[in-house]
Amino acid sequence: MGTVLPDFLVRYPQGYYCRYGDFFIDPLLPVHRAVVTHAHADHASPGQDTVYCTAATARFVRYRYRQQAARNFVETAYRHPFSIGDVTLRFIPAGHMLGSAQVEMVYQGATYLFTGDYKLQDDDTCEPFETVTADVLITESTFADPRIAHPDPVEELSKINNTPHHILMGTYALGKAQRLTSLLNTHCPDRRVLVHHGILPFHRMYNALGISHLRYEPYDRRALRDGAGNAVYLVPPMAFNSYFRATPFVRVFASGWERLQRQNDLSLYISDHVDWNDILHCIAAIQPREIWTVHGEGRHLADYFAGTMPVRPIRHQ
Repeated sequence: MGTVLPDFLVRYPQGYYCRYGDFFIDPLLPVHRAVVTHAHADHASPGQDTVYCTAATARFVRYRYRQQAARNFVETAYRHPFSIGDVTLRFIPAGHMLGSAQVEMVYQGATYLFTGDYKLQDDDTCEPFETVTADVLITESTFADPRIAHPDPVEELSKINNTPHHILMGTYALGKAQRLTSLLNTHCPDRRVLVHHGILPFHRMYNALGISHLRYEPYDRRALRDGAGNAVYLVPPMAFNSYFRATPFVRVFASGWERLQRQNDLSLYISDHVDWNDILHCIAAIQPREIWTVHGEGRHLADYFAGTMPVRPIRHQ
């Protein structure tokens, strides 16, 4: 058991920096070495020199940023050790979206686990979350609040089976849209899934990467003239906002955020992040000596573990 170094990972304006390996995790600005947990734009930014990530993440990032993505990609399989400087790393499935990874880092006998975004709920469009033990758990805390419990997504989707109208469903284009398509196929089988042109390329990439069970059609305005009202039209956030007065539709937005449920016809709380109970479950399984928090409010965890385990946000540099 190695000594935990309080400055092993610190926050710079560019992102989270490990001085002992001279790399950043999920940098927001261009850097020389970027370890990227997944392909969402708030974690994978353009202009990097060398990017370390899974093969699926590399594919999405190359598509999204084209020539500006990075000079070089080092694609690494899950659970396969690799080194940057004196730090040994492994990617561990995070369950957030296809290709998403936790970053396990070992240095001088101590293990640090950076979760990135992760979820425990079932999702047949990505690799399921895997647990490994660590001395320091560096966890996202987006919904680390004991008042927040994500509902069962199947029960949430049952709401739309009770309406005879077409559904305009706002969703993030990458990860969430593909999960929703699978859920709709399974639990709302009489609904036709129509996909906005901004989402369609990611559906096709998922198919190329082995997620071949999704049933959907490119959006066709003629389908919405059908009086049966059985279509679900998946649209990205910007398009959803432009349909504010879309009278032929029942408007819903699939998200864990309460603010995104306002002014819609139905609420649809489907999140791709862990909630409070999920985080506590992971902490019990990972058995850390310390917890460092990122991406949210960690004070509830600090209060919960006060006197039993150190909990603090990543330090700013």
